[in-house]
Amino acid sequence: MNVRPKKQLGQHFLTDLNIAKRIADSLTAFRTPLTLEVGPGTGVLTQFLLARQELELYAAEVDSESVAYLRENFSELGSRLIYGDFIKMDLKGMFPEGVNIIGNFPYNISSQIFFKILENRDLVSECVCMVQKEVAVRIAEPPGKKEYGILSVFLQAFYNIEYLFTVHEHVFNPPPKVKSGVIRLVRNERQRLDCNEELFFKVVKSTFNQRRKTIRNSLRAAFPAVTEEHRFFSLRPERLSVDDFIELTRFVEKFV
Repeated sequence: MNVRPKKQLGQHFLTDLNIAKRIADSLTAFRTPLTLEVGPGTGVLTQFLLARQELELYAAEVDSESVAYLRENFSELGSRLIYGDFIKMDLKGMFPEGVNIIGNFPYNISSQIFFKILENRDLVSECVCMVQKEVAVRIAEPPGKKEYGILSVFLQAFYNIEYLFTVHEHVFNPPPKVKSGVIRLVRNERQRLDCNEELFFKVVKSTFNQRRKTIRNSLRAAFPAVTEEHRFFSLRPERLSVDDFIELTRFVEKFV
């Protein structure tokens, strides 16, 4: 049977086997062999992950047509092929000892997937994924770069991130209109932020949502009770590292 790429699911099936193998080989699985592939589609990546006998592979697919194809062609997955939406999955219940995440993420929900990983950062020790190149660059960029943004700060707070390689449009069916990038996220040693985490997220969002303004203006618009000056107030948010945002959050915490 053939699987039709579905626009509403953001499906662009990778057709280049060399690239698929390269993505699969990029997963180090340094903490656990348990690995969940998100959106296996037609199994181009799945076949190389199954060939790595040290991995215990699970796969989550929301497309019923893809699930039927995978059951027919990768029967060795058995009950480890899950028909369901990764965004809604209970990772803690399924993988209480931890799990790696890998996949060619649909462009239209990649941010949701990353926030799901963040929510489960104590479980997800490593993630290797292909996303839109612009998103991959943004996530991996260090402070000071124009692409550095909200997702960069949130993910870099808990993961060491490496941009691995670029994938061109012609190796997909159908070809997307943009290039893709493959990145690897490896859980760092930070267990908790040294500040109020909920406030941290609010501070980061409030400053980047008005990134053309200085931190003084954007922060005081979001937190009018902040009346004192801080050394970062004359800067724009892309200049601040994760540790700088932690310091700024602790400052704001005095006023809220």
